[in-house]
Amino acid sequence: MLDNVSKELYDVLEESCNSCKSNLIALSGGLDSSIIAYFLRQKKPRTVAVIAEDFVSTDLTYCQRVAKELGLSLTIYYVKTAEILEAVEDTVKILKNFNDIEIRNNVVMYLAIKWAKDNGEKSIITGDGADELFAGYSFLIHKPENELEAEISRVCSVMHFPTQKIGKELGIEVEAPFLKDTVIELAKKIPADMKVRNEKEQRYGKWILRKTFEKYLPQQIIWREKSPMQDGSGTAGLTNLFESIINEEKYVEKKLTTEKEDGVIIRSRESMHYYEIFKRLFGVPQKSPDNACPYCKCEVKNSKFCRMCGAFPI
Repeated sequence: MLDNVSKELYDVLEESCNSCKSNLIALSGGLDSSIIAYFLRQKKPRTVAVIAEDFVSTDLTYCQRVAKELGLSLTIYYVKTAEILEAVEDTVKILKNFNDIEIRNNVVMYLAIKWAKDNGEKSIITGDGADELFAGYSFLIHKPENELEAEISRVCSVMHFPTQKIGKELGIEVEAPFLKDTVIELAKKIPADMKVRNEKEQRYGKWILRKTFEKYLPQQIIWREKSPMQDGSGTAGLTNLFESIINEEKYVEKKLTTEKEDGVIIRSRESMHYYEIFKRLFGVPQKSPDNACPYCKCEVKNSKFCRMCGAFPI
């Protein structure tokens, strides 16, 4: 059964990747973007990786390895903290939320898409969708097996990709091979125990993707653990940055004032920074009478995650 599923998965992804018109891949050195790069290697696309200059990042050596292995041109776009903070402002403005997880991750894609625009590209290819369809997230990997199928279905039913919104705002087309209908339909047919499985005494998400491509890509890429964009690029360092520049007394004062005046409970200094940008741009978030988040009182749709403020689980 494994061989049949792998062959079908390989063929469907090959067709999906080859249908992309863009000549630029957002390359993280993770499994998803590496699979795309593998299929498109004959077309010699450009690749770009966003790396925070002032923070620790995990993507650098991986994307360099993939680019070298596949003979692709790689641009490392090093960004300073001041550039990231400016991009944070633009990302909040585009996404219209103060969700710390979403902003911290998607500021990376904002920077990659902005780089594409500034360098004369019309489009960019991303690995969006693979984590949802093939159970790449850590909270899915550790789900009990009897709950896994339902949880993957739930995640797929609410999946959304801010990258598309950012691309539209900047006038850059975002192509996502994993989100083509043929790939989605096939992913739905693959059982959960082929998406999450133990390999050499370690539990992995996206197991079927890893097994399918283990003879085509370096082992360190195939069995690399899921690394969120914030860790790979280094923007996870924003959390510590805000912890260091906003003192406790000032933070507590702002937190109490925000809860009293706006009815919004802020959970961290980083969230406070994003909330202040959001409020300056859009005012106090609109409250929902039903299915309201306990922290920001905004509507939550069929999810344990608040898209407005980033609270999880709720």
